[in-house]
Amino acid sequence: KVLNEYYGQGDKAHTSQSGGAASIIGLLEVVESDFSKGLAEVEAEEEAAAAAYEQETKDNEVEKATKTKDVEFKTKESVHLDEESAALASDLATVQEELDAVLEYLAKIHKECDEVAETYEQRKARYEAEIAGLKEALDVLESETALVQRHTFRHRSLRGSA
Repeated sequence: KVLNEYYGQGDKAHTSQSGGAASIIGLLEVVESDFSKGLAEVEAEEEAAAAAYEQETKDNEVEKATKTKDVEFKTKESVHLDEESAALASDLATVQEELDAVLEYLAKIHKECDEVAETYEQRKARYEAEIAGLKEALDVLESETALVQRHTFRHRSLRGSA
């Protein structure tokens, strides 16, 4: 525009060059138009990039705050779980001691109370020992009976003679 006004004034000093000036002006207008168009595109890209940067910055801040809170809560949960684990380990040790004592007592009771089925050999040996004991008792009783009868027989004869 400025060039058109300057060269379009009708100044006769520039008339010989007016044809060349018009082409230069046209060329400069095309260049100006291209630069304006490029500038508008660059400004639009810059605004879009700035908006994207701002949005990304906000998203990063939100994500950072979220992750910071997650770390905080997970740290608290980890401490809580460590305490709970220690308590459960202590409880486990106590319960294991009680279980061992109960199992030991149960084994003792089983030894005292459980009936064990005798094997054939054990029954046979027990019956043979019992029979041998009864035979011995029978022999003792027979010998004592014989002595008692002899003794009473002699004793009666003495009484009868007096």
